[in-house]
Amino acid sequence: MTYRNRDLLGVVHELECVNCGAHGVQAAHANLQEFGKGMATKASDAAIMSLCPPCHAALDQGKDMTKDERRAMQFECITRTYVRLMERGLIEVAK
Repeated sequence: MTYRNRDLLGVVHELECVNCGAHGVQAAHANLQEFGKGMATKASDAAIMSLCPPCHAALDQGKDMTKDERRAMQFECITRTYVRLMERGLIEVAK
């Protein structure tokens, strides 16, 4: 089963776009198989990026990026999202 967490998706909306800095973001799911992405299945909610609608569309459509560039952007944006969530106290590690 793919991980789903509405609370996690909700806190992403408190961030700015991790790609361009714009406000008004979406919790964008990765488009990579290793995160559970399939033909009709979204990737895990754990593989999310805080992206504004234009950056989200650019990543999903990928017409201006190679496959390797899109892949690298996803890993970078996922990492930036989690760093910002943790630094702002929006997610915590459970003990």
